[in-house]
Amino acid sequence: MSRIAKNPITVPAGVDVKINDNTVQVKGPKGTLTQTLHSKVEVVLDQGTISFNLEGKNDYVRMQSGTARALINNLVQGVSKGYERKLMLVGVGYRAAVQGSTLNLTLGYSHPINFPIPQGIQIETPTQTEILVKGIDKQLVGQVSANIRAYRRPEPYKGKGIRYSDEVIIQKETKKKK
Repeated sequence: MSRIAKNPITVPAGVDVKINDNTVQVKGPKGTLTQTLHSKVEVVLDQGTISFNLEGKNDYVRMQSGTARALINNLVQGVSKGYERKLMLVGVGYRAAVQGSTLNLTLGYSHPINFPIPQGIQIETPTQTEILVKGIDKQLVGQVSANIRAYRRPEPYKGKGIRYSDEVIIQKETKKKK
């Protein structure tokens, strides 16, 4: 079995897990998430811990068991604590503001960018240069953050653009005249 899949997942108090065939539904204080897993991976719920069994010994099934464990762990963490990504806007005149269900971005283009906020995601702007993307689905939070960052990726000479708060931009040296 995968080394990751050998570690059982402890279910925190207030989180309810239901297993039907190869579909796992996790309900917690922040919401409900479901995940369909590979048919060769068996999920076992026993007294507040989730463990995994394999139907077969080949490498593909082992890989699927590790993936299943990671996905279910993300579901349990999401419905109990939630996920958050912080984006920083670096550049003169770069601003962000939330109006209703859209995120308004001013990024130095000739037009403002209106980003529709998807269902299940909350976006906050504590300051004009910070964006907080929150939600219970780790994949959706990451994808929305990447979509926002794609409007103006950080450039390597001045570092201007939208970056993750923990991202390090290695700046290049400018061209020199001879």
